[in-house]
Amino acid sequence: MDGSIWIERVAAINQHRGNGKRAPHKPLLILLALGQLQRTGSSALAFSDVEQPLGDLLTEFGRPANPEYPFHHLQSDGFWVVTTLDGSPTTASKAALRAGAIGAFTPEFESALLASPLLIAQVASLLLGREFPETLHRDLLDAVGLDITLVEPTIERAAALRRRDPKFRQDVLFAYGEQCAFCGFDGLLQRAAVGLEAAHVRWWSFDGPDTVENGLCLCSIHHKLFDLGALTVTDDHRVAVSGHFRGGSPSSDVLVHALDGRPLIEPIAGRARVAGEHAAWHREQVFKEPARSAA
Repeated sequence: MDGSIWIERVAAINQHRGNGKRAPHKPLLILLALGQLQRTGSSALAFSDVEQPLGDLLTEFGRPANPEYPFHHLQSDGFWVVTTLDGSPTTASKAALRAGAIGAFTPEFESALLASPLLIAQVASLLLGREFPETLHRDLLDAVGLDITLVEPTIERAAALRRRDPKFRQDVLFAYGEQCAFCGFDGLLQRAAVGLEAAHVRWWSFDGPDTVENGLCLCSIHHKLFDLGALTVTDDHRVAVSGHFRGGSPSSDVLVHALDGRPLIEPIAGRARVAGEHAAWHREQVFKEPARSAA
């Protein structure tokens, strides 16, 4: 079967992803299996072995969820099978899956992936680009043990993904006076902004527009923490810190804990503030509740 057919199948996986809601459960399992396949030559994963790692991935990069659901329900998409010791049909029961259930790509899909490192990278690239912001791609690949660097430069992003506006970064940094909206960092290197990035509030992969009202100028560390859900923006344009964030050093106090409740640095006159609808999406779909002030 042509590799493009497999990419189309992966792109068509059944997810409860409507109305901007995130459902990265199956994509995270697929990425985990791709890493297993690349390292060992087999995508086979025993549920008893993968339950904790998959649960950790869901907590860190998605929304807390039961790992047994994607492990069982990915079968409905036609390229994943789960077998049991006695050959009985599987269910989404955690106890039943722990009793020797093994999941793997179908032999046809696995053979196609083993025959083409490019296909592995294309599938991974599709899922990363559709489900996660770029700030998290490298961390996620490291977490699942998947290396696509050898073929990554040759990959064209899926045609279905819309083009980004190249002016987004420039417009957002200008709007915020080239300073982090959370901490005020405004570093320059030879008169060029350094360590500052344009963060999408509502992720671009979830129809977030390339507009200033959906952007924040953030320093690199606060951009990463924002995309991981450690930080968010409240309705009254203040920073909220997740109650799940932990750090006992003075640096953690200064860089994170002290931000809780701090007003955002606002855009310059004439530039739009973060729109309430985009901030609400981030709080509902990314932020790790509860906020520290409410914990």
